[in-house]
Amino acid sequence: MRITVLAGGVGGARFVRGLREECARRWPAGTGATPAADGTPATAAELTVVANTGDDLWLAGVRLMPDFDSLLYALAGVNDVERGWGRAGETERVAAELREWGVGWPWFTLGDLDLGTHLARTSWLRDGLTPSEVADRLQRRWALGVRLLPATDAEVDTHVRIDPASPDADGRDELHFQEWWTRHRAAIPALGFTQHGIAAARPAPGVEAAIADADVVLLAPSNPVVSIGTILAVPGIREAVAATAAPVVGVSPVIGGRVVRGMADACLSAIGVETDAAAVARHYGARRAADVDPAATGLLDGWLVDETDAAAVPALEGEGIAAASVPLWMRDLDTSAALAGDALDLAERVRTGR
Repeated sequence: MRITVLAGGVGGARFVRGLREECARRWPAGTGATPAADGTPATAAELTVVANTGDDLWLAGVRLMPDFDSLLYALAGVNDVERGWGRAGETERVAAELREWGVGWPWFTLGDLDLGTHLARTSWLRDGLTPSEVADRLQRRWALGVRLLPATDAEVDTHVRIDPASPDADGRDELHFQEWWTRHRAAIPALGFTQHGIAAARPAPGVEAAIADADVVLLAPSNPVVSIGTILAVPGIREAVAATAAPVVGVSPVIGGRVVRGMADACLSAIGVETDAAAVARHYGARRAADVDPAATGLLDGWLVDETDAAAVPALEGEGIAAASVPLWMRDLDTSAALAGDALDLAERVRTGR
């Protein structure tokens, strides 16, 4: 079983951890197989995650890849589960010293252990390695049981278009996504999002093959606009998802009209999409629509909504998206694994036509 997931950071990491656990239960590896660094038993399934790179940035002279690192740390079992991001047992002495020197953003704290990752990444990049090669080196440190791939090796940092007259805009018409998200908590109304350089970007090595060769493709419950949307905006990736023979199943990041985590509702509003589970599914679109309209660009074969949104299922089914209502809250590893299992079950339903 080959499973490829498109994922953003914290929510994507929780989902992927659950998927790895569920696969270990369904398809355990043979005796003697190496478990993951956090003790999760090995699985015979091949799991690949295509990570969002639109949140990346240069800061204090080092290259940060927040979503990739959230996946890396969570799968290695070294993440801070209380904060939901960064490393466990973190200290912030270097960040405090940088603030004294006036370097970086005082509201964007880099932990000391996390900074070690960024320094290693930057050193290898300056040695001439590509981001994909760096990603490979980083994940060799821990047994993950999952292959992590950046969506692209190009720098396509996301910027947020804003009204210069908005409070706190300081006359600027654009902010880096991290400033808008972390400093302002998405309180400045967004007019849209731009990934600079994305038109010339290409999928990182292995990404298109991982999608084309998969038995199942999953869209994690990550931000549809700036996480999954940015991955799909890399030329060639949307086309690969649309063309794969594998069932494509997504998980709603919206429950009962509210986003599960973060401020994704502000992102959805900026592109004219309602904060609603069915509306997000329609934003991705039904892949079966291409059978009727060759110009259709939908991606979904299946969509999971929460039990509170069960009323949306019949309409989505009527529009060509196989849908099911299941518990979506990922409260712990077991509930995350159960959700991943529901996604795999829906993919099987799509595949067999049952």
